[in-house]
Amino acid sequence: MKLTVIGFGHMGSAMIEGALKAGVLKARDVTVSDLLPAGLERAAKLGVNAVSDSAEAVRGAEVVILAVKPNDLAALAEKLGGALPKSAVLVSICAGKRIAAIAELFGTEKIVRVMPNTPAQVGEGMAALCRSEAVSDSELGAVRAIFESFGRAEILPEELFDVVTAVSGSGPAYVYAFIEGLAGYAAESGMTPEQAKIFAAQTVLGAAKMTLLSEESPKILKERVCSPGGTTIEAVKVLDARGFGEIIAEAARACEAKSKLLAKG
Repeated sequence: MKLTVIGFGHMGSAMIEGALKAGVLKARDVTVSDLLPAGLERAAKLGVNAVSDSAEAVRGAEVVILAVKPNDLAALAEKLGGALPKSAVLVSICAGKRIAAIAELFGTEKIVRVMPNTPAQVGEGMAALCRSEAVSDSELGAVRAIFESFGRAEILPEELFDVVTAVSGSGPAYVYAFIEGLAGYAAESGMTPEQAKIFAAQTVLGAAKMTLLSEESPKILKERVCSPGGTTIEAVKVLDARGFGEIIAEAARACEAKSKLLAKG
């Protein structure tokens, strides 16, 4: 597969590094385009082809991943002009930009929209994919394999992508906030900052893995930790009294609303 990535920031480089490690891609088949020296330096470290001219980068590509900021899409489309191969699958990871809008900008019908997240950098990403009607099953499968090489990937209808943005796209920030609070308490109570970070983060990691491996709901798993008259239930009572679950839901709703506004331009 001849693949081009336009925009090689942390997300773009994380995706390609994961795919290279998994053997889904070969360095010689990957071309990166970035206007910033830092992006080209990241590409050089991975051993892939690197150019500053995006029009040059897409020539001969079978898959083109757009990893630029949503506000930069219009200028990029104008710059590419007719350089984008008609047979290429255009993959967008731009938040809030729907397939119809991307098709209009770039003049192509073969589009896969993806919402990844930053844990892709450590091989634990979560991505949602949807496609236009012009993308075949095999083409979608090839794109999905790239994102599954550094985490999990699921096919969802595009109308759920604002929800995906609120849950997995922005969700890591909510989790970091929880870790920050728990680690802050631990440090104030005598742990070193490094110990506090390890205890809080490993606890989240372990609980997340148990949730994925268990057939039980998070609610049941929570209740199993809360022995009657024990210590955990006292903490959970405080969380419930403060509306912890509703606070998270309210935050996600705000994120979803912003995603919908971005989609409207």
